[in-house]
Amino acid sequence: MIAKRSSFKIFLAVQNALFLREVNVRFSAGKLGYFWVIFEPLLQIFIFVAVKMMLFGRNSSFDYPVFITLGFVGFNFFRHILDQTMGAFNANKGLYAYKQVKPIDTIVSRVLVEFLVTSIIVFIFVLFGLYFGFDLNVDNLGMLLLSFIWLTFFSVGFGLFTAVVSTFYDSLKKVIKLVLSPLMFVSAVFYSMQDMPQALKDLLYYNPLAHFMELIHANYFTVLNDDFVDYNYMLMWTLIPLYIGLWSYRKLEKRIISL
Repeated sequence: MIAKRSSFKIFLAVQNALFLREVNVRFSAGKLGYFWVIFEPLLQIFIFVAVKMMLFGRNSSFDYPVFITLGFVGFNFFRHILDQTMGAFNANKGLYAYKQVKPIDTIVSRVLVEFLVTSIIVFIFVLFGLYFGFDLNVDNLGMLLLSFIWLTFFSVGFGLFTAVVSTFYDSLKKVIKLVLSPLMFVSAVFYSMQDMPQALKDLLYYNPLAHFMELIHANYFTVLNDDFVDYNYMLMWTLIPLYIGLWSYRKLEKRIISL
């Protein structure tokens, strides 16, 4: 008699299959696929660091290449999770014929793949930093890791919410993708809020990503602080989209599968 598998074992088996499938899709362009996924962020950082050095010189109270690397890694992590989760439901419609596969499983697997890609990129950054002598001394490693974990929950919550809505209103994807590029310039990726005038701080306060980027930078560099960060505001932007996303998914799961 064949023993019946538990729900958790079925979930793990589904995630294993979906994870391998997503890795194959992300790196499907052969060697060039690996190159662009891993080295495109390096190229972006090199360009922005070079522009900053040419325009403003090297005067800074912190190691600017490391500063901008942290910002890029954090923002791209959010952007890629959002982009991947928005298209997860529609991209895997054929798999819903298998009862074990649920739409939300595809989001989990895509987030795990994004963790893998980001971890590889961070590892390469560390190697570059050691070779070129950049400041790799973290002020508070534990809080830095917690900041990225919090950013993950924020990204997943927002991504799940947009995934459900965009399944029925496809135009939302186009709007979000249009907003993501300029959003990077108002999210404290390239600058510290300590150096900004109060009027600009008051304006950027309403962007939750600016709080996350500032928190990440503050936990890495001793000379930076988290005075700008509003933890209650970040918590609100994490829990509300996550709750609405989970609630709406639960209510609309059958419709998502049947579309």
